Amino acid sequence: MSERKLQVIPLGGLGEFGMNSMAFRYGDDIIVVDAGMMFPDAELLGVDIVTPDFSYLKENKKHVRGLVLTHGHEDHIGGIPFFLSELNVPVYGTDLTLAFVERRLEEHKIDADLHPVAAGDTIKLGPFSIEFIHVTHSVSACCALAITTPAGVIIHTGDFKIDLSPPDNKPFDLHKFAEYGKRGVLLLLSDSTNVDRAGFTPSERSVRPGLEELVRNADRRVVVSCFSSSTHRLQMVLDIAAATGRKVGLLGRSMLSTTEIAHSLGILQIPDSILLRPQDIMLNQPDKTLVLISGTQGEPMSALSRASCDGHKSLRIEKGDTVVLSSRIIPGNEKPIMRVINHLARRNANVYFGNRTPHIHVSGHGASEELKIILNLVRPKYFVPLHGEYWQLRKHIELASGLKDQGLEQCFLLETGETLVFDSKGGRKGDRVNVGRVCIDSGSLDDVVEDLVIRDRRHLAEDGFVLPIIAIDKLTGKLEGRAEVISRGFIAEDNKEVIAGARKILAKTLETSSAEERSDVGVMQEKIRADLKRYLAKETQRRPLIMPVILEV
Repeated sequence: MSERKLQVIPLGGLGEFGMNSMAFRYGDDIIVVDAGMMFPDAELLGVDIVTPDFSYLKENKKHVRGLVLTHGHEDHIGGIPFFLSELNVPVYGTDLTLAFVERRLEEHKIDADLHPVAAGDTIKLGPFSIEFIHVTHSVSACCALAITTPAGVIIHTGDFKIDLSPPDNKPFDLHKFAEYGKRGVLLLLSDSTNVDRAGFTPSERSVRPGLEELVRNADRRVVVSCFSSSTHRLQMVLDIAAATGRKVGLLGRSMLSTTEIAHSLGILQIPDSILLRPQDIMLNQPDKTLVLISGTQGEPMSALSRASCDGHKSLRIEKGDTVVLSSRIIPGNEKPIMRVINHLARRNANVYFGNRTPHIHVSGHGASEELKIILNLVRPKYFVPLHGEYWQLRKHIELASGLKDQGLEQCFLLETGETLVFDSKGGRKGDRVNVGRVCIDSGSLDDVVEDLVIRDRRHLAEDGFVLPIIAIDKLTGKLEGRAEVISRGFIAEDNKEVIAGARKILAKTLETSSAEERSDVGVMQEKIRADLKRYLAKETQRRPLIMPVILEV
């Protein structure tokens, strides 16, 4: 009988940010940790989200025992609807994580076998025994995983920083990591996000004084934007509002959904009588108002982006208002964020953002000294860095290489698809598995064709395209001349009613947009595309490729 091997199989998230997913196989049993997504690059036209290619798991679906989740961020759970549409397996995670998952599954009308767990719990899936270890991060209810296998113990940290005084008074569980280190750990898989930052990441508590000072010094309305999943930050802002006598309005779908979920689970405590209805925000006394709003990364149709252009029905930014972006600028998002900041500045708002204003944001990932602490406590035989681009994985290995005198035998730099095998001979790289990216269109469970050129040709062949064309005076934001709508391969040329209706929709979109929105090409393209998409789908039951052309004259 051949010897059984333990295999570590990265399906996403190594050498890239997002799509975090890792499979572990022993004999004929497989478990999967996380099933994340990432947002598409600008060149992936018509793509809404990108998930890992789960082909390996589909090929071995009878061996997959379950999906285990570390925490509720989209880059770890966003691919679950697409995962579960192919593999009907039980899902394990903390209450908050599963609540976020349920919200996703409801959107796709998928029923799932969800099993809530808490830090300290242990579950058994085939030959795998998995203990959930409490770690601190920017979202509540995060866990690292201690996976005991017949070949040895694997520690998967998930995303973490070592916060010993977090706002919820549930510190990082250093003792459990030390316990496993004493027992002996075969493999450590550890977060590499902030490996290049020296020292320690400050506690989440360190943000409160800076935020409170800005709120107390504000003469008028305060608008705070942060990641809606940052439950500790949301609690902090609510507490500051209560302490400074301000009522709070919540704007943005993700902000409303997250606060509702976190409050229902007792994670978020909302002071009595503090909430304002969206329609009452502008009616409330400005110096007694604080707004929590989504859109911290400058997404074109987010609540903050629309408010910055006078395009939000519930909020208008006015002279003297204070706007705080309590987040970091994610690389690649600099242009849309600065566009929003410039719009806010045109309204004479006082704008503060994390990269330029100290003490209003801290990272949820550990810096280099925290990564060293985990390596020293766990003292693994083998080490693999995860959650980072290639240069970060390499730097983490350089950090770990100084611990060879503590029993560390070898470090492996893996990328997505490269496997690791453990048997009686030790650890070594194994065969590659079939991995890749699956591009999802319009939030459906249907893949965008792997070859995007073929996908676009098919889309054009079946539904054609519509070209709305407008010219806008870039100084005044006013429409120049007549808006035009051209189509090819969409409907018969003699069907003039639909095209005439499309022109009316286009005209209405322009009329209902503020001058500031009309001067912003990105915002207008998204508004035009969304409005025409709804109209054409209703009138023709078809989905042509809509490519707004905006000429600035």
